[in-house]
Amino acid sequence: MDKVFIQGLKIDTVIGIYDWEREIRQDVTLDLEMAADIKAASLTDHIDQTLDYKSVAKRLIQFVKDSEFQLVETLAEKITEIVLNEFEVEWVKLTLNKGEAVSGASGVGVIIERSK
Repeated sequence: MDKVFIQGLKIDTVIGIYDWEREIRQDVTLDLEMAADIKAASLTDHIDQTLDYKSVAKRLIQFVKDSEFQLVETLAEKITEIVLNEFEVEWVKLTLNKGEAVSGASGVGVIIERSK
């Protein structure tokens, strides 16, 4: 299986367990790897025969912007469910980075892998 990726997709959302986090928007950054069969597209050079990463990105941007989860774990799980259920993807690996949520760290978050 081939992999299509989206790297460094920055989206603002409401995320966090603290009262002050519920009142602001914070950036999360997504890195995705998605297993998809792109052989047909490589032979025909047609977008309709591949995984359209722009469509994936647009869907996730809208979802994340509208969400208000407390935990990055919940947000990550919902993102992978969307990718697996709405696109021709057999497997997805997601790194969700909440940024500088821990003092002294350049990033914190979760990495999950899910498959159909």
